[in-house]
Amino acid sequence: MTDHRPRLFAGVDAIRRLGEGLLARTLPRPDWTHEAHLAATTWLVAERPDIDLDAELPGIIRRYNESVGGRNTDTEGYHETITRVFLAAVREHMGATEGQELCARVNALLLSERGRRDWPLRFYSRARLFSVEARLFFVPPDLS
Repeated sequence: MTDHRPRLFAGVDAIRRLGEGLLARTLPRPDWTHEAHLAATTWLVAERPDIDLDAELPGIIRRYNESVGGRNTDTEGYHETITRVFLAAVREHMGATEGQELCARVNALLLSERGRRDWPLRFYSRARLFSVEARLFFVPPDLS
């Protein structure tokens, strides 16, 4: 596992800005970091129950990627399996931290095993996780 110190959030306003910027497609591309992905997803789970994330999150991310000049192809942009794995991690974390303030929940997620960039590699071989198939469709883990 690689060691990356996560950038933590000072307050809930920064998290809401990410989530709202993702939805509005106004978030600057350099702000769309690993931490931003998890923070925005946590905000969506916590504060936007009107959005069916299982159905809508792929399109939200694809449209955002395109709005900042990115492409969603076999080799870049939206990644279905990674998105699904981290969405499940966010939901599990939210259940475990119920009652806490949003910023504390996001920061705790980022500091946890589930929040690590390489967390999916506990369940997937690198070859399977970064395959074209896994990018385009959800594939089940091959390690555990």
